[in-house]
Amino acid sequence: MNYLNLRMPHFIFIICLFLISATKTFAQNNGKLKGIITTSDGNPAADVNVILKSTKYKAITNENGFFEFNRIKTNTYTLQVSLTGYETLQEEVTVSDNEITSLNLQLKVSNKQLQEVTIYNNNKAKLFPKQSNYVSKMPLKNIENSQLYNVVTADLLKEQGITNYEDALKNVPGIHKLWESTGAAGNGGSFYTLRGFVTQANIVNGMPGLTNGSLDPANIEKIEVIKGPSGTLFGSSLICYGGLINTVTKKPYSGFGAEVSYLAGSFGLNRVTADVNTAVDQSDNVSLRINAAYQTENSFQDAGFRTSYFVAPVLSYKVNEKLSFLINTEFMQEEKTTPTMLLLGRSKPLQFANIEELNYNTKLSFTNNDLSIKNPKYNLQAQMNYKISDQWTSQTALSRGSTKSKGYYSYLNDNQNGNGDFTIVITKENSFTTTTDIQQNFVGDFKIGKMRNRIVIGLDYFQKDVMYGGTGWPGVYNVTPQGEIRQYDEDNPNYLTQSSVDKLLSNTATSNYTSRNNTYSAYASDVINILPKLIAMASLRIDYFDNEGDITNDKDDYDQTALSPKFGLLYQPIEDKLSIFANYMNGFRNVSPGEGRDSDGVSTGIQTFKPEHANQLEFGIKANLLADKLNATVSYYDINVSNVVTTNLNYSVQGGEIRSKGFEFDLNASPVKGLNIIAGYSYNDSKVNKGDTDNVWLEEGKRPMSSGPENLVNLWATYKFNYGALKDFGLGFGGNYASENAIVNSDKLGKFVLPSYTVMNGSVFYDSNKFRIALNINNIANKEYFNGGWATVNPQKPRNVVASFSYKF
Repeated sequence: MNYLNLRMPHFIFIICLFLISATKTFAQNNGKLKGIITTSDGNPAADVNVILKSTKYKAITNENGFFEFNRIKTNTYTLQVSLTGYETLQEEVTVSDNEITSLNLQLKVSNKQLQEVTIYNNNKAKLFPKQSNYVSKMPLKNIENSQLYNVVTADLLKEQGITNYEDALKNVPGIHKLWESTGAAGNGGSFYTLRGFVTQANIVNGMPGLTNGSLDPANIEKIEVIKGPSGTLFGSSLICYGGLINTVTKKPYSGFGAEVSYLAGSFGLNRVTADVNTAVDQSDNVSLRINAAYQTENSFQDAGFRTSYFVAPVLSYKVNEKLSFLINTEFMQEEKTTPTMLLLGRSKPLQFANIEELNYNTKLSFTNNDLSIKNPKYNLQAQMNYKISDQWTSQTALSRGSTKSKGYYSYLNDNQNGNGDFTIVITKENSFTTTTDIQQNFVGDFKIGKMRNRIVIGLDYFQKDVMYGGTGWPGVYNVTPQGEIRQYDEDNPNYLTQSSVDKLLSNTATSNYTSRNNTYSAYASDVINILPKLIAMASLRIDYFDNEGDITNDKDDYDQTALSPKFGLLYQPIEDKLSIFANYMNGFRNVSPGEGRDSDGVSTGIQTFKPEHANQLEFGIKANLLADKLNATVSYYDINVSNVVTTNLNYSVQGGEIRSKGFEFDLNASPVKGLNIIAGYSYNDSKVNKGDTDNVWLEEGKRPMSSGPENLVNLWATYKFNYGALKDFGLGFGGNYASENAIVNSDKLGKFVLPSYTVMNGSVFYDSNKFRIALNINNIANKEYFNGGWATVNPQKPRNVVASFSYKF
């Protein structure tokens, strides 16, 4: 059965059948096992994974180091306590009928080592994970890394009742959503601005993960927002000058575990998810984890909807102590209408000076549920890890992905005719994007003299094909922001129905072409402990680009070679607690050939351009204090982009310069038991230092129209009661502030500013070891607000409620 054709009842039935079969033996269990785990210095070992090998049983110790297994069959088991990167503790234990078996175990690691483990649980979910394998393409603790990054964990998504990827990023300072996914070919994913530059979430586990549609949060372990122009380790095809978004997916683990959730809310929201992990063989060397989700939701406007099916099977296979494999797959089928988006005038002075003059009735969608677009997506990642020696590891990874746009895509375009109306522009697409990426990394950890070297040497091949097919882009009719329809021909009117639109599109020309991008790369990065507390990083990448704008036309082919260096310096006044860092980073973008003009405006024919380059200088402080109860970063950055190509009236000129500088603060804290706080602030000052006075997109002296708000604030705090009658109950509160956003800023066009806004959210929940019940209220004050960039106005959701229930097996 093709999962893309499943309907909701079939989908839920399959999930339930799988869970019932996996848990059918529970009723026969009749023994009990409990215990306390401490560290070598006698302190409780909290948040430690405990499993019974070759069984489905697993547990996590609480704040007092206590764990418990209930209803266990009479037998002799091997209990395993594991900490990533440390020696595993195993203890043989016998469980008898109707008896309680108690254990007291002590780990042979220090409390300091224990704290270096990445921990996720209900009480410490918000604390910043201490290590990433992706940011530097090697295992490196945050406190040792001279680059800045922020993390959003799966537990935080659950606390906030998040059902879409875009809302997850509201917890990261310095990033702001411009608009959500449109489903359009090539670039239909959601757009964000990061440190003043436009980016998309198109990297999964450090490799390409493109989509023309939305991303589902069901398979997310964490989201890493890596700051700065990271071309050295990630190339230029998938990043922006402000940074990149890397989605880290869930991986299989030892033993059995399962969780099912149901969420319901405003605007017809229904969402069902399942997360099932199990061992495949008796030796526990092969594990399978499946995450699945079904979601349907209507728009908050008079029309519009979104329906999606998602399933992600992941298989891990440990061949022996040296060799292991991981196969990660994701399948998604999505169908939706295009979110309403108004495009203001771009060639003449604006008809509207502000939101008040626009007088936009945000309850209107200007679409019809018949005019939907489908975005099926498939992604495969296969990874082989081989331990060559105690100092060297080989990582071989392959990624294959495909995403499609099939259906109707529309937007409202300002007529700029003085009548205050817009044209509903529509097209019908049938386009396909495929990607292939192959990476080979050698990761080493060794000493030269007394200096520790952690090094990665890698090769990378990336190919992207876009097969575009679609109709022309006619207007259906004109409409005012208040909903008044103005037909082109009252005797032959057009309507927002499939039959009427298809008739209109049949008279337009079609477009069909295939573009191809090939990138061949080599890179190396070395993190050197010059002194125990003084760490330096030096990295270099070389890329060769072979691009074909249309594979049937050799005239638009071009190739380029680019170098990208990276340097960092970090000093720890207090080792593993406080670090002062500085970095120099480089990113670049290859520019397609275009028609050039000389200083007199005379055409010089098709010309090639040098790669654009971004250079960042950044310095700041990272703190990990109060026994991991406070994690904070403060940084200042200055990004200069040169060789910017400006395009105007179908010709291009190179030589523009943009400068983006700013300040960021990020805090994760648990000052008292049960209380977790996330807070962030960012300020960004972007300016075109050298541009073209006739080019509204790069007008000299102006803030670029896609830079987003200058000031952003995020806050989320939860408190969970640990004692008394309210034990396991909790409250959450937070919100976001964004300052004014100039989506048009031009001497030629005028200025249009989206007003600042403050949106407040809250929650009340009950969270026990087995189940969680929560009620989240978003946009409590029912604030009308807008996002946008590049002269677009994108209305956001009014007040909405999400109720959720989840149960762990």
